[in-house]
Amino acid sequence: MRTIWKGALTFGLVNVPVKVYSATEDHDVPLHQVHEKDGGRIRYQRTCEVCGETVAYADIDRAYVEEGQTVVLTKDDLAALPAEKSREIDVVEFVPSDQVDLLTLDKPYYLEPDSKSPKAYVLLRKTLEQTDRTAIVRFTLRQKTRLAALRVRGKVLVLQTLLWADEVREAEFPVLDEDVRISKKELELSSSLVDSYSADFDPESFVDEYQKELRTLIDAKIEAGDTFDVSETFGDDESDAKSGEVIDLMEALRASVARTKAARSESSATTKSTTTGAKKSAGKKKAG
Repeated sequence: MRTIWKGALTFGLVNVPVKVYSATEDHDVPLHQVHEKDGGRIRYQRTCEVCGETVAYADIDRAYVEEGQTVVLTKDDLAALPAEKSREIDVVEFVPSDQVDLLTLDKPYYLEPDSKSPKAYVLLRKTLEQTDRTAIVRFTLRQKTRLAALRVRGKVLVLQTLLWADEVREAEFPVLDEDVRISKKELELSSSLVDSYSADFDPESFVDEYQKELRTLIDAKIEAGDTFDVSETFGDDESDAKSGEVIDLMEALRASVARTKAARSESSATTKSTTTGAKKSAGKKKAG
């Protein structure tokens, strides 16, 4: 697997350097558009609608359009945003695992410890397992700030991006508000049918038949010599970045716990002071 990102997982003062890998891959047979007559590759040009010129990718910027006004955002503008410079996966909170809605789960990534000692990594993994918690984190990947769930899969920490709340549509189907009567017999028969199909899930037993047949068709055409001699080259320029250093684990844990307790005590004292002041004020008004 190839590293797609390097950074540090942080919670409190604990810093865990990690490498990030894509946990899934697309197995679809890649197909391209070609000219039926000679097999030539069909490519698309980036053309400016104002001047009609073909524009090189290096000369293309991003823009936001609203009510006829176009706001151009240059590469320098986007690079200046704080999120662009972040190389940290910042833990926001630890939540009960069953509170993470499966509908919000998006792209999964594996995290590999990127330090001489994996102790901090293993400690976090065991803590999540023992407490049955999932860490909700924020980080930046490919110019976007993302929300993600950090959970355990075997011995590996898995980072799974989450859809933002406003990206999940509400299921509003009036027909489901109608009162539907289900008889006891119908429910029994339906349950019996479910039992007849019951099994332990084995993902290895399922195969993408379409892709399998497509591959067979392509191999048959190659064997029959039904091909064009067209050379193509592809490129990829993923870049890596350095991760942060690890500070003493126990010291960081103690300091983080102490800081959290201090913050809670301060908050509690402020609340108590406000409540006491309110009572005294009420008492003076009553006496007057």
